[in-house]
Amino acid sequence: MRGKNLGRFLKAINLLGKAEGVTTDELAEELKIDRRSVYRLIQFMEELNFPITDDDKDHFEKKKRWKLEETYLKKLPNIKLPNISLTLSEIIALSFLKGEARLYKGTDIEKNINSAFAKMDMFTPPGFSDELDKVKTLFIPVSKFAKNYSAKGKIIEDITDALLRKKTCLVEYHSFGEDTVKPFRIDPLHFFENNGGLYIFARTTRFGDIRTLAVERILSLKSTDDDFKYPRDFNPGNMLDSAFDIVYDDPIHAKIRFSPEQARYIKERQWAKEQKIKEQKDGSIILEIKTSGFWDVKNGCCPSAQRQGC
Repeated sequence: MRGKNLGRFLKAINLLGKAEGVTTDELAEELKIDRRSVYRLIQFMEELNFPITDDDKDHFEKKKRWKLEETYLKKLPNIKLPNISLTLSEIIALSFLKGEARLYKGTDIEKNINSAFAKMDMFTPPGFSDELDKVKTLFIPVSKFAKNYSAKGKIIEDITDALLRKKTCLVEYHSFGEDTVKPFRIDPLHFFENNGGLYIFARTTRFGDIRTLAVERILSLKSTDDDFKYPRDFNPGNMLDSAFDIVYDDPIHAKIRFSPEQARYIKERQWAKEQKIKEQKDGSIILEIKTSGFWDVKNGCCPSAQRQGC
């Protein structure tokens, strides 16, 4: 949930926090959405365990007033928020996550993150931010391999909206392999990060297969009115486990020999869910893996190893 959607969500909390509640029409007018979207938003908030009640006075729901339970709210000067409190360790953990948000540099997400932390500073003791900055130096985020998504903010927002509402999308995608732009329909399923890049799992509606799409290669995306159901047999965790890097392809059984100089580095990492390492008399090793993604194995493992004598 990003940008205008997040702002709309927070505004809805403020409206629902009023003592007298708010009608469906008032929500629609204030949030600039239709009545159907209001019901969808309320349902989404209820799924997040927000205790929303209604007075149920009008059978036809023309004047029904929605509101958050009074005991759930804490009154603040300009807004009513869920009654939560953060521990010191939770605030520090959030700060570490802020440092890892390198994927969103230059986008509206980064602005929202900075804005949220600026507001959080209002509820901490004077000088606390300076102390927190000292703690953050324990871990320095590396941005060397991060891709730049400053020009993809709108596309990321549209994908997020389609993910939440389970809407089929029309995309134009730049295929590096063929160096062509291909239009097709997808059902977006998940975002995930890999080596400084942002990707999505998406099901192609034409063939029904699950593909990995790099967000930076999506040239345009438009949500349709068509709903989709999440595939029952799809497990994103298993899919990532079985892929050598992020490309899911036909299963392969590979054996790769590494020189003694490179062997120590190879043994430090888990390269595949199923792997065996066989020590050789000269100090070299043979890495045996059962995995998916031939090109990722070739490009991700061998080039660096060849420089060390693979």
